[in-house]
Amino acid sequence: MEIMTISDVTKQVAVSTRMLRYYEKAGLVKSLRIPGYAYRVYDEAQVRRLQQILALRKLRIPLKQIATILQDDSRRQTLDILQDNLAQLEEEILALAMVRSVLKILVSRLEHSLQEKVDPVFLEDQELLEMIHVLQPPKNTLKEEKSMGDFIKAGEASGTKRDMRIVYLPPATVASYRCVKENPEDEAGAQIYSYIRKNRLPEKKPDFRLYGFNSPSPQPGQAVYGYEFWVTIPEGMEVPAPFEKKHFAGGQYAAHCIKMGDFQEWEPFYKAVQNMEEYEADFREPEGMGGCLEEELNIYTNIQDPTRQGADQLDLLIPIKRREG
Repeated sequence: MEIMTISDVTKQVAVSTRMLRYYEKAGLVKSLRIPGYAYRVYDEAQVRRLQQILALRKLRIPLKQIATILQDDSRRQTLDILQDNLAQLEEEILALAMVRSVLKILVSRLEHSLQEKVDPVFLEDQELLEMIHVLQPPKNTLKEEKSMGDFIKAGEASGTKRDMRIVYLPPATVASYRCVKENPEDEAGAQIYSYIRKNRLPEKKPDFRLYGFNSPSPQPGQAVYGYEFWVTIPEGMEVPAPFEKKHFAGGQYAAHCIKMGDFQEWEPFYKAVQNMEEYEADFREPEGMGGCLEEELNIYTNIQDPTRQGADQLDLLIPIKRREG
């Protein structure tokens, strides 16, 4: 039986160590422990399983449905899932075809009006309005309108429109915990969650927030890297070792919300920020991710309910500043 280390797997199937760790935590793949060997390893069956997961994700199959497919020996549930996804896709294709038809009509009419130098009649045709009325609104709505022009253009330049906002993070005192090992998020997360519960932070600071970042970032071929969590605390709260008390300067950030596990969104998000007209990236401390952060948006609920598995949503955060000139 051939076995592979986590770095071997990430190279062969082009998946990040963090994504692999997330799939394992979700129970989709399983690693092995070899006595006397420091790192987790994967056998051929698990590597094939991982390849199947990645293939299904590219087909837009949700992870919960993938879990069902992987356990479905009869393939009857798999057939139902694929048929449902196909039906949804065909509905989407039909809707997009109708959108295209309406836009073509509008473009044609406006071009004709401008060529003939007559006042263009726009969205006054009752039959056309009825066609538009049956269309569903876009699923991804922008949460803030201020300065959204930059983000729409940036999203289009990166190949897709994304849910992105400009947010301001206030300065804060934080309790920090950093771990450097294989899959450091697990231990760092357990420690910071324990600190929050032990100190009854939801009572003492109901608006507390939890940020995280690589410190240092994973490197190709290396299973060991670092992850650090910051939880905002009252200024006067004591912070015992191994936690550290630090000051977070806050500032302006570009924000993009993802479902937990969709860390592949970092790359197109970076590209979108690089293409903004009004703003540019302002990389800064802390080191590891140049000041970029990941904020758990469901932290309060997760703390109140220990049976939950972790964050359902994250905000990816890139520090920004206005372009000069």
